[in-house]
Amino acid sequence: MNSSTPYSIASYSIALCLPLLGVNAVATELNVKLQLPRLTAAEYHKPYVALWIETGDHTFSNNLAVWYDAPKGDKWLKDVRQWWRQSGRDMKLPLDGLSSPTRGPGDYDLKFSNAAIDKLPAGQYQLVVEAAREHGGREVVRVPFELPAKTAQTYSGKGMEELGNISLQLKR
Repeated sequence: MNSSTPYSIASYSIALCLPLLGVNAVATELNVKLQLPRLTAAEYHKPYVALWIETGDHTFSNNLAVWYDAPKGDKWLKDVRQWWRQSGRDMKLPLDGLSSPTRGPGDYDLKFSNAAIDKLPAGQYQLVVEAAREHGGREVVRVPFELPAKTAQTYSGKGMEELGNISLQLKR
């Protein structure tokens, strides 16, 4: 390139980056707030929890998180029945970025990469959260949502015993 060329290297660099900026500008953020209530039980065990996305007709789409007691292995994961039947039995855990230790009562803010939903086609979906405790109960909460999210959207659900408030926030 000589000095008589009207475009500099910087302008070429900016032009090459514009498509990347466009992709990021339309990406959707997926944030989940999850509450595990404090239960009064003679023998309390932290729940195993699975979060995943289903299509509107309850077809499994993709996993978001699995919390379990790693020292005990995956022996009790079968108690998270719906998740186990849909995808759990086919997985080899631990899985980087997906599995983590189970957690006690409290409020949890979870942020998932754009890859969790950006590849999903437009349509109706559900965030599914399932919790099961050894010597305790089991509960599933479904939070319906729609893609694409044209603006920031918040959806919510509530459990009755093993799960508390659950909210899903989609941001463009």
